[in-house]
Amino acid sequence: MYERIGSNVRKSWLLVGGFVVFVLVVGLVVGQAFEYGYWPLAISGVVAVLMSWGSYFNSDKIALSMSKAVPADETQYAQLHNIVEGLCLAAGMQKPRVYVVNDDAPNAFATGRNQEHAAIAVTTGLMEKMSRDELEGVIAHELSHIKNRDILVMTLAVTLVGVIVLMADVMIRMLWWGGGGRRDDRGGGNAVFAILGIVLLILAPIVAQVMHFAISRRREFLADADAVFITRYPDGLISALQKLQADQTVVRSGSRATAHLWIEAPIPRSKNEARGGRGSGAWLNRLFDTHPPLEDRIAALQESSVAGSRP
Repeated sequence: MYERIGSNVRKSWLLVGGFVVFVLVVGLVVGQAFEYGYWPLAISGVVAVLMSWGSYFNSDKIALSMSKAVPADETQYAQLHNIVEGLCLAAGMQKPRVYVVNDDAPNAFATGRNQEHAAIAVTTGLMEKMSRDELEGVIAHELSHIKNRDILVMTLAVTLVGVIVLMADVMIRMLWWGGGGRRDDRGGGNAVFAILGIVLLILAPIVAQVMHFAISRRREFLADADAVFITRYPDGLISALQKLQADQTVVRSGSRATAHLWIEAPIPRSKNEARGGRGSGAWLNRLFDTHPPLEDRIAALQESSVAGSRP
């Protein structure tokens, strides 16, 4: 457990470090391509530090706002609060803030930088479509992310990835329109740096995806296993994942920026995939997916359940 927490903290620092380096490289390239000197580098350094600091302390608020989550009223959602409190007691952890997303699609996510500043959000569709045992399984999964500090690297990725893509877009506009920089006697900016800038633009989405992959898919299998350890009832989570697999509704406020936060990526899936089929081009889709296939997670839980029941 402690080794896993330490690993996630190291991943968070690597994520922030990679973001800072990328932004500094962008600033250097822009400065050299348009002969602005080192001013863009200095400005990029300030932006990188401010954005890293801001994302660390505010990424949970951003994720909740993007998902249109609102605080769950303790009277209206008494059962939800009761489940969260009971599971936190069983897991030996502090109760996070509880939010609700008004959406028919069954889903849930956790966010925040640590247990003291964590939040869990569930959709109204999840509460309507899941039994108590299934709901406990899903919530235990999200609480496991909090306890393991998965959410630290997960929430940092939400804002840092967005900033990388935005900066790449600004850079290519400057390259396209000439940037207004000083010209030398031969006319034009530094062609080598201009080409490098275009290469960086092409690589930016890949860098962003790599940052998503820094949140290993393995964490979902570990969170599933930890959820079963908390509830002591694997059938609850297995049944919940089977319902998620069969359900075709998609979270309206979901986006690719926050997809890795949810228990199931809130993006449309083909009916063939929902039934467990691979489909044409499915291998390519899964290569860039933030979650392991639900059928693989279900199979892993069923296998461990059978193994645990053997004398």
